[in-house]
Formats: sequence, structure tokens, C-alpha cells
Amino acid sequence: MEKIDFKKSLPSYTARAGVFEVIEVPPLNYLMIDGHGDPNAGGPFSEAIGALFSVGYKLKFTSKNELGRDYTVMPLEGLWSSADPSTFTTALDKSTWDWTLLMMVPDWITTELFQAARDAVRAKAGPTIDMLRLEQLDEGRCVQTLHLGPFDDEAETLHRLHSQFIPERGFTLRGRHHELYLSDFTKTAPAKLRTILRQPVD
Repeated sequence: MEKIDFKKSLPSYTARAGVFEVIEVPPLNYLMIDGHGDPNAGGPFSEAIGALFSVGYKLKFTSKNELGRDYTVMPLEGLWSSADPSTFTTALDKSTWDWTLLMMVPDWITTELFQAARDAVRAKAGPTIDMLRLEQLDEGRCVQTLHLGPFDDEAETLHRLHSQFIPERGFTLRGRHHELYLSDFTKTAPAKLRTILRQPVD
């Protein structure tokens, strides 16, 4: 059975460090869960990650065993917003941030499969699992780059993206800041983290 790795087959999951690239992101299906506050504070953020991966792995094995279609579980992603967008370029006050954690799933994962997987892991994952949903995200035209290193060092890159590259090319910001965590930040040294930074634009 062939195992599909969408990180390799979808161009939107590749980026180069130090280069801002304009790309078209196709509509994709995601597991999603919303929250608010500083991600470093643990609590709801950590619980949301646990719920996301519990269902994500359950769906992967259901797809492999029942549908005969195997794929690599996709990395964690996050949509971020704040009433004061400048907090993203100063990295000072994260308590005001709103976030939606994401995990991309193949288009053959139906609502019925998702609901069955969520029910199957509910006892293990706890009540946070009921906040999880399956939804399509259509970002369209975006600018993205690869950030190497700690999350708190993203501010300079985001400043150049928002205040220089995007306006200089006649684009305007649209939608929420998107991060794709190619590294497992629970096991990877901060200096070695690889994160795609993406911003939808008009």
C-alpha cells in the first residue's frame, strides 16, 4: 500500500529560508480547534494539541485499515490573530492572541469518519475533543517563507513581511497569520525549529 506524504506532494508545504514567495494555496480540509491566550501558558493550548493528534492518528489508521488509503499524519499548524496585530512583530504580549490549531487531512476523510474517530478517542482525550471540527480552508494567494529558529525570533521576519514585502508589491493583508510547524517543538531544540510563516494577501 502506497503511503502519501502531502508535505512532499503539495507545494504549499515547502518554503525557503530568507525568501518571500507568492504562492496559490488550494482549498484543503483540516481538523480545527479554537482557543485564546498565550500558547506558552499550557492548559487549553496543550489540551487542544492532544485532542487534535488523538483524532488525527485515529483517522490515519481508519483510512489505512478500512479504506486501504494510507497517508502520513500532517504537522501541527496554527492560525493566529489579535485585536492589536503589532503584538506579532514585537512578541511582547501573547495573552491577547486568538488561535486556531489545525491539522490537514485528505479530502476523502468524510464528516462521518471524523465524527466516528472523535467519538472513539473521547474517553482518552477528554471534553476538549468536543471543540474539534472538520472544515475546509481556502486561503488562495499567500506569501510565505521558512523561519529557522525559536518562535520568539519570528518578529523581525514578520515585520519585513507585513511592512515591506507585501505593501511594496501592491498587496494588502487578508485573513489570519498562518504558521506550519514542520518540527515537533516538544522534542526539537529551539535553534533547530523549522516553521513556515504564511500570510494570505489580496
